Amino acid sequence: MNHLDYLLRPATLDDLDVMEKFSRAATFGIRTLKPDRTRLAERIERSIAAFAGGEAQNGDEIYHFVLEDLRAGRVVGTSGIVASAASNGRFYCYRNEFLAHSSEELGISNREHTLRLCEDLSNHTLLSSFYIEPEYSETLAPQLLSRGRLLFIRNYPQLFAERIGAENPGLCDDEGNSPVWDALGHRFFKMPFPEAEQRTGGRSKSFIAELMPRMPVYVSLLTKDAQWALGQLHPDAELPFGILVAEGFDVDSYVDIFDGGPIAEAGVATLRSVVSALNVELRGEAGSAGDACLVANMEREGFRATLTQGEFLDDTLHIMRPALERLGLAEGARASAVWVG
Repeated sequence: MNHLDYLLRPATLDDLDVMEKFSRAATFGIRTLKPDRTRLAERIERSIAAFAGGEAQNGDEIYHFVLEDLRAGRVVGTSGIVASAASNGRFYCYRNEFLAHSSEELGISNREHTLRLCEDLSNHTLLSSFYIEPEYSETLAPQLLSRGRLLFIRNYPQLFAERIGAENPGLCDDEGNSPVWDALGHRFFKMPFPEAEQRTGGRSKSFIAELMPRMPVYVSLLTKDAQWALGQLHPDAELPFGILVAEGFDVDSYVDIFDGGPIAEAGVATLRSVVSALNVELRGEAGSAGDACLVANMEREGFRATLTQGEFLDDTLHIMRPALERLGLAEGARASAVWVG
């Protein structure tokens, strides 16, 4: 698997079987990959329509990608973009805040960590649905799977918000028991975490605001297990989370209202892959030379991104000819590219 012959492309209904397999293997906290074949098919159909761009944009578009290992001849990962976090409502999360309490008479001063229910991310674009088969975690494939969609956002900024977020699963066991939920959310929803996840289907439902407290929640009043778990990452999410951190996402300001997982947030224009990417003219070479780079064509419906070795000479990126073919491009075509590493 130590090669660069990977292709990132829009998902099609031919990928439904493998998407269903991914949904059953994915961590409990990856909420947009539910093991429901009908819902997965609907999601792919919505994505196909979004890539086609036949209708006016209204914010509820999703763009779903799959990653192929061309040598192995199979799909090995998936990721997505949600154009707006809450196109039909408001996206709720907790904002980390700190309040100072002091008494001159007693000579006591305290700085208290609090959680405030907020809607700050409601108009953000969201990265979603990252999953890659575990045996590919030590390759460059995860870079393509995560960062390739950022090049798509860069190429089509009019489709997305200026700020972007990404939910990350918090700590929970194999049955979905979450210390943060048990200490906080369960008190107001009166149901187990897995049931709440299934019934809400998102973070934009009005009953979240109706049931969850609007006043700041003092973290010191939660159970010790919940305090420790707050803002902690599920171990299965370390790989995609690390890529987001390297991109420049802020991962300290917001946490999920259910499992307390960290929510990454940033301005699109500040992200490493967006800042560093170049629009280049492509030339195909027969031999292998240069450093590893991620290259994407400039198409929407026919979007393709791949990894290759490349050399930048005289405003032209020289890449391997098979990579040019994977992108569906001819000599002299324009593309966007960013170095990997």
